[in-house]
Amino acid sequence: MDRKEFLLALDEMLELDAGTLTGAEELLSLDNWDSLAVISFIALVDEKLGLVVEGEKLAKAKTVDDLLALAGVAVAA
Repeated sequence: MDRKEFLLALDEMLELDAGTLTGAEELLSLDNWDSLAVISFIALVDEKLGLVVEGEKLAKAKTVDDLLALAGVAVAA
């Protein structure tokens, strides 16, 4: 799964219009980023990438790019 595909999956998970997320967004600025979204993100990464995201690391994520890095998706420099 590449960066664009993962961002689109996050858009869908957060019930945003496709193409809304770019990566630079602060998680706290997203209305739908809540405890349910955190669980959904963990499930998305597990289902699509077969990875387990540690709760401690996820709690430190501040931006969408941080989520991408946790999922092992390339983050633009």
